[in-house]
This record gives sequence, structure tokens and C-alpha cells, in this order.
Amino acid sequence: MSRVLQIAGLAAGLIGLVLQFFITIPMSMDAGRSLPGSVVFYFSFFTILTNIAAVLVHISLLSPAGYAWLPAFAGPKVRAGTAVSITLVFVVYVTMLARLWAPEGLFLVCDILLHYVTPLLFVLWWLLDGADGSTRWADIPYWMLYPVAYLVYALARGRIAGEVPCPFLDVATNGIAGVAISAALVTALFLVLCVLAVLADRGISRFRAA
Repeated sequence: MSRVLQIAGLAAGLIGLVLQFFITIPMSMDAGRSLPGSVVFYFSFFTILTNIAAVLVHISLLSPAGYAWLPAFAGPKVRAGTAVSITLVFVVYVTMLARLWAPEGLFLVCDILLHYVTPLLFVLWWLLDGADGSTRWADIPYWMLYPVAYLVYALARGRIAGEVPCPFLDVATNGIAGVAISAALVTALFLVLCVLAVLADRGISRFRAA
């Protein structure tokens, strides 16, 4: 079952990422961005980056060659951190972003794959086989580096390029106070998910031992 979940997660992630790339680039160029600017635009989304991380975790564990090329992604700390981050993708999208647009056609397919299917498959796999009881409270600051670095990038992009990946990070629309509150709420949510991940990892380990 674990391998089935990994293969399914890898397939869903790759299909979603590749399909999203090939429909986003032309749309972005039609909106006036250059080809390099469109590529940067594509890689500016937390959902895309986190799904890439999930795909790399799967690749690193499914074959010896994958492990040889991507040993860091096979480690328990990265596995757990990716589980936390992709859970954040799902929760933030469902609660804050899904209502803001109504995707159709291939955009809907990508939306379902990257925001619902891949998070579900990755978390189920992690709970079933990826969690091994080795996570520590000291891992939480390490996991925090990713969303904090992304937040800095997103705000800098808004300042420099005049566009942000997430509407709630738009200072021009929401004001500095509004963006600060949204960022604080998402950060708090991430911390809660980190705590739950450590507790789940330890609980699963004890259950297996028993």
C-alpha cells in the first residue's frame, strides 16, 4: 500500500506540475510577461514549490537511482517537513483561496491534482510509512525556514514586480496591517501543523512498537 500511494502521488504530482507549466506559460505571456518572466511567475507559487518537493521525496525513495541523486529528500526530517508544508497548501487553499476563482478545463484538473490529490496522497503515505518516530521538537525551526523564506520572497516580489502569488499578501490591496495579520495567521497555522506532525510521528512509532 505504501508503494502504491507513493507511485500514485508521484504520478499525480508530475502530471499536475507539467500540465500546469504548459498552460501557465502561454497564459502568462499573453498577459504581457516575457518567457523568462513567465517561468519565474510559474515557480513563484508555494503550491508549485511544495509539490515539487513532494515529487522529489517520492523519487528519492522509489528507486536506488533516485536515492543516489536526492539523498536529502529521503531523510525523515525532510519527509516530515514536506508533509507539513503540503498540508498547509491544502488547508490555506480550501479556507482562503478556493473561493476566489472558478477554474475550468485543464486549470480545474491542475487545481484538483495539486491542491487536493497530491496533499492527500502524500500525507496518507507519510502516516502509513514515512513517519518513523525520529522527528524532534528541534526540527520545527528547520521546517520554518521554508515558509519564512517564501514569505520574504513573495513580499519582495510584490515590491519589485508589482505582483504577489497570494492575494492576502498584496500590500496595495490589504495594507501592511492586513498582510501582517494574514502572514501571522498562516505562520501560526504552520506551527500548529508542525506540532501535530511531531506528535503524530511519535504516536505512530509507539503504535508500531506496541
